[in-house]
Amino acid sequence: MTVIARLLQADDPALRYKMLVDVLGLDPDSSEVAAVREEVRASERVRRLLAERDAEGCIPHGPYAKWYGAHWALAALADIGYPPGDVSLIPLREQEYAWLLSEKHEKAIRTLQGRVRRCASQEAYAVFALLTLGLTDSRTEELVERLLRWQWPDGGWNCDKRPEATHSSFSETLIPLRGLALHARLTGDVRSREAVARAAEVFLQRRLFKRRRDGQILAPDFIRLHYPCYWHYDILFALKVMAEAGFIRDERCADALDLLESKRLPDGGFPAEFRYYRVAEKHVSCGSLVGWGVTSARQMNEFVTAEALGVLKAAGRFSSIDR
Repeated sequence: MTVIARLLQADDPALRYKMLVDVLGLDPDSSEVAAVREEVRASERVRRLLAERDAEGCIPHGPYAKWYGAHWALAALADIGYPPGDVSLIPLREQEYAWLLSEKHEKAIRTLQGRVRRCASQEAYAVFALLTLGLTDSRTEELVERLLRWQWPDGGWNCDKRPEATHSSFSETLIPLRGLALHARLTGDVRSREAVARAAEVFLQRRLFKRRRDGQILAPDFIRLHYPCYWHYDILFALKVMAEAGFIRDERCADALDLLESKRLPDGGFPAEFRYYRVAEKHVSCGSLVGWGVTSARQMNEFVTAEALGVLKAAGRFSSIDR
């Protein structure tokens, strides 16, 4: 059985959703995919992600608590195909807004040397999740406005408060690129589309993982495969965002695609070479209430494999899919 066939028969409906939409190219609103999304809603993975909701529907921790706060729960749901328009998630949305639009949060925004020093991935993940989950309102547009205002001259974003920092951060730019690309696609907003084109160049000019001046690897973690990445950066996450934003066929993605293909295992899958979480029942920093598969350079991780196959399909790296 091929790895594609295996994943299409996976017990976890989140994996089947990714395969149907990203690899087979089915419409997310089709009846077949809609049925799988309902399975995602009822899945054990989602039950655990939302297990701590209280009587008001809130997760009783800071929204940004890693990785179990409302912010991360919504981001995870958006990424695994949870069906849109679920009003039971509105309390989590309100937790996001209460945090990101608070006076305390705004006071932490600094402008130095004409550049806003802000972890824009926070606002951007909220935008991406709320758009994907069909939970937007006028406050979502306020978050988009902030991202547009905070964009640096070179096209990205950065939270580095050192005055000498003048270049954008890969980690702080990729998620704004993702959120604004989705916003542009759903709303037709011209400013978002222009911001996306500028942000994409931050990565494309560096071929997604290389220094411009000498072609050396920017950071070892950039070329390791992970799932989920949360706010971190790697080439697989970058290629996924490039596919979503319409840049995956740009020639400057080729080196990252070649590197990704070189990591394919003999069974056809791809590994998670490192992870940014630990499964924990107790609340610890970077603790997760769910696991996301095997972490090993020699064993397939199903989520990394589904993501990688979707990227390769979008890039035209294989021409047919055997169901």
